[in-house]
Amino acid sequence: MRRVLMMGWLMLVPVATQAQVPDDRGVEEERVAGAATPRPPSVANERFASAATAGQAARPVAAPPPDGPRRRGSMVGYIDDAVVSSKVRIRFETGLHDRVPDRAEFFYAKCGCYRDVGATNAAFDPAAPGPRPGAANDLNFQQFFVLGEYAFTDRISAFAELPTRWIQPQSFVPGTGGGFPDHGGVGDLRAGVKVAVLTTSRQTLAAQGQVFMPTGNASNGLGTDHASLQPSLLLYQRVSDRLVVESQVGDWHPFGGSAGIPTTSTDTFAGDVFFYGIGPSYEVYRTDTIRVAPVVELVGWHVVNGFQTATASDAGGTNIVNLKFGARVAWNPESSLYVGYGHALTSSSWYDDIVRFEYRYSF
Repeated sequence: MRRVLMMGWLMLVPVATQAQVPDDRGVEEERVAGAATPRPPSVANERFASAATAGQAARPVAAPPPDGPRRRGSMVGYIDDAVVSSKVRIRFETGLHDRVPDRAEFFYAKCGCYRDVGATNAAFDPAAPGPRPGAANDLNFQQFFVLGEYAFTDRISAFAELPTRWIQPQSFVPGTGGGFPDHGGVGDLRAGVKVAVLTTSRQTLAAQGQVFMPTGNASNGLGTDHASLQPSLLLYQRVSDRLVVESQVGDWHPFGGSAGIPTTSTDTFAGDVFFYGIGPSYEVYRTDTIRVAPVVELVGWHVVNGFQTATASDAGGTNIVNLKFGARVAWNPESSLYVGYGHALTSSSWYDDIVRFEYRYSF
């Protein structure tokens, strides 16, 4: 009898041990735009629950990770990023053939050539802050930006951006007093906040407010010589597992600005600039660690009012549309690199061509 009992006990040991060990496959997550969907409990987990109910000693099963709003980062290169996240972004661009650099004081301040037209001229402005003596009608430039953004929560972040600019005038309007040399230095500092008004696993609608501060030397063509506010709405929309559409709409509103033309008028040289854009991206290649997505962006500006040093002095009503082609390569969850080219589709432009490089690290 004792031998029979001993053999029965030995046969029950592995059964009891199996009942105490949960399914080692755990809970799978299906990643859909950053959200986690737990798999239903397996048969092994059901056996484990029954054993625990029967009074067997059991180890608790770990809960699945909570769902979260984090999703893959923005893939565009010119439209502002709607995703609220902590990041560092380094950007370099080179633009060719800016024909009207002081248009509405959007790129740089009113041409300093108005200081030299003579006091009897209605356009005479001894306070014109821009570069002089000549009025550039073909200008190349390069800009280097360092941006830091910190997300306090998944819905609100603050950011600041420091630009450095270099300009190279190529030609000048005849009769405006010659020309000025190349210049370079710190541009107008920018800072702002971003708030996710609506966020789901597939969509983010964000409101962004950005302030431009006149820290650049306007007489060297490095800034506008006035402060500006730029409110905008940004949208990130995941259409499918690989296709994302991003868009923006907003207004660049100057505070102050140089005297208009003639200087006796109440108008300012600076003017409001309404802007908009849309950019789809599609992941053509991806693995667990790398994603590659070509991007096409259509970006436009409408100059509401203001002046410019060109054939027509009134800048109001000017429409500018650019088409941008590029691609972004993202590796791991944190890093991505964008390379893109843009070309003006309209006769009026901020530049004829532009090339941009961008590295982004999210944390």
